Amino acid sequence: MITELTAETVLAPKTVVRRYFEALAAGDQDTIRDSWAEDGSCWYGGDLPISGRWEGRDQVLGGFLATAFDHFDPEYAVGLRVTNLFGEGQQVFAEWDSWGMGKTGRRYDQKNSAVFMIRDGRIAEMREYADTQHWKWALVKD
Repeated sequence: MITELTAETVLAPKTVVRRYFEALAAGDQDTIRDSWAEDGSCWYGGDLPISGRWEGRDQVLGGFLATAFDHFDPEYAVGLRVTNLFGEGQQVFAEWDSWGMGKTGRRYDQKNSAVFMIRDGRIAEMREYADTQHWKWALVKD
């Protein structure tokens, strides 16, 4: 586990986001879950299987993230690397690169960014922005 939170532990907002991305990269499901507030929400633009607003940790994890990862070919590694992380108060802006192979057989290479709102050491809200046309081309079967 990357960093376990207890009732006495409240991480700084940038640390929360960094911990979340480290858990995503490592496939650490417990830490990914622990990174989100129970009532956390996620928004992704466009007209994709992951687009829209996902309300509550269970929907973010079991809906948004599960749907996104389901479009990748499991025979190939999915990766990510944070390139910038800025924070002011409870708000954090992150930029990262992500890559993998779609079940379409097409290579996915993406530049992503998101605004995170942190509350009590957990992600309360994420608004993610990326090239939705590339997502669709690489990951959605025709």
